[in-house]
Amino acid sequence: MRWRKLGLVYGPDGSLPWAKSHAMIPTPVRLNQDVIRVYVTFCDEGGLGRPGFVDVAADDPTQVLKVSQRPLLDLGLPGTFDENGVLLCSVVPAGGDRLHMYYAGFEIGTRIRYRLLTGLAVSEDGGDTFRRYANTPVLERSQAELYFRGGPFGLQGPNGFRLWYVAGSEWTEIDGKAMPVYDLRYMESADGIDWPDQGEVLIALADPDEHGFGRPCVIEKPTGGYRMFYSVRRRSYAAYRLGYAESEDGVSWVRMDRKLNLDVTPGSFDSQAIMYAAPIAVGDDLYVFYNGNDFGRDGFAVAVLEAE
Repeated sequence: MRWRKLGLVYGPDGSLPWAKSHAMIPTPVRLNQDVIRVYVTFCDEGGLGRPGFVDVAADDPTQVLKVSQRPLLDLGLPGTFDENGVLLCSVVPAGGDRLHMYYAGFEIGTRIRYRLLTGLAVSEDGGDTFRRYANTPVLERSQAELYFRGGPFGLQGPNGFRLWYVAGSEWTEIDGKAMPVYDLRYMESADGIDWPDQGEVLIALADPDEHGFGRPCVIEKPTGGYRMFYSVRRRSYAAYRLGYAESEDGVSWVRMDRKLNLDVTPGSFDSQAIMYAAPIAVGDDLYVFYNGNDFGRDGFAVAVLEAE
């Protein structure tokens, strides 16, 4: 695959107290023929994340049209799973103007550094506003997925909702720092609210250099089957790189990381890390929004596919 990077699209200017820095985990949704809404998570001065959006032109996704002035969802109540951050990962049509926002709630630990569990917020107006479904996660910790049930990406399927996500029950030490260990998994739900306690492992950690995966993003191919874009946490880089896989049914995947060919650029905002790639098709073009260094500290960028 050959990509042309189009550069940074948007990063906060620091004028909003809830959005001082970052534009993490870009998640594009086609709002209408002219507009792509890119949902992101901004950070306040304390590093706590709240979701918002950036509308860009569908015919030129580097052109910013509108930026949310208020968070779509605030931090959770004290003591809840999302009291230290709401990391939006997916927005899924759920019939009519109803949308499901799946997000990772960030909960700081004492004996472990943190825990990530998946929450749900619902929009009834096509994505302009959201309300928290519950103060508890829809993917609560389970015996098989104890510390991490996050990075959720959903699509509607023939039997309801499909969810690709990351999960795990381990920590490892890298250069004296505790780091999470999790793989890519899959599950289904009739209503998008009640989910199994354990998903099917789709892509397991196979390389000793890997210790985790970031939010997967799945899109149908024009010729049939599916593409998956995801991030890979590598020990040698101490940072994320991008991964890629293809599937006929969305469940059995063939990993093709080297085929993707979308990597860091020396001297740029993505010189040390590249992550959270999210594709969207506009006509015959395939765009991918993504983050660079420090989990999107400078904002999010976009690239366009020029050749397979």
